[in-house]
Amino acid sequence: APAATEAAPPPPQAPVTAPAAPLARLGGDREGWPGDLGEFAAWWLAEPSLDNGHVQGRVPPRGSAGAQLMVLVGHPESDDADRLLSGPQGRLLDAILSALGIAPDQAYVASLLPRHMPLPDWAGLAEAGLAELALHHVALAAPKRLISFGVNVSSLLGHDPAKSAETLQQSYHVGAHIPALAAPGLETLMARPRGKGRLWQALLDWRAC
Repeated sequence: APAATEAAPPPPQAPVTAPAAPLARLGGDREGWPGDLGEFAAWWLAEPSLDNGHVQGRVPPRGSAGAQLMVLVGHPESDDADRLLSGPQGRLLDAILSALGIAPDQAYVASLLPRHMPLPDWAGLAEAGLAELALHHVALAAPKRLISFGVNVSSLLGHDPAKSAETLQQSYHVGAHIPALAAPGLETLMARPRGKGRLWQALLDWRAC
């Protein structure tokens, strides 16, 4: 009698992996976002979804709607408490504003993140909706012009120098109507003094537009 043959074992099955959980949206449902700037600061300090439930160490924006200039940075300085940019970066910003003829209380100063974060995951934050939240904030502030300090800030607002047809590639628009200037981060400017001269020339060219 022919020898019995064993059946070949079935091929191993690939492990089934659960789909990745969707990232929690920053600020939660957009319909719940504040509809005017007066409500935004309190919401900014208390909304849990802005920072995985952390509310300690948050710093509110400062200024009024319709300001001549809005300043947007990545996050507060490490020692900020009641006032955004209260340390060395803030002193440099005040000097820049003074050179432009703008008093510190005439500018609207805000940050993308509510508290100091040394190494933010900008890609993850963008995926979680940080750009939409930032644009909503800018729309509520409704400034005449805007300066974004730091490449991560300007890129979230839609600035891409590689796709710009303008001579001054640092200039762009936030939304349809707000002229903006992409500047190096304030910390970078403090570490590289030569950058201050280039920024000043860019500011002069930008104001002349």
